Amino acid sequence: MQKTIPTDKARQAGWGRPVLVVLIAGLLLAMVVWAGLEIWGEKIEAPAADNPGGVTAPASGKDSSGG
Repeated sequence: MQKTIPTDKARQAGWGRPVLVVLIAGLLLAMVVWAGLEIWGEKIEAPAADNPGGVTAPASGKDSSGG
């Protein structure tokens, strides 16, 4: 005797759309957080703008080249 299974219970991909929505929402949230951190990082990096080369003078008067 063969068992009859309704077609809506036989398919296995019933959770596809809710999972996709959660994944997309997670990606959007990650992008928003990333953008916020980029803005915050640029804001706290602003004091270093008066040293455009990024080269700092040694603390002592000696040359650090070892020569």
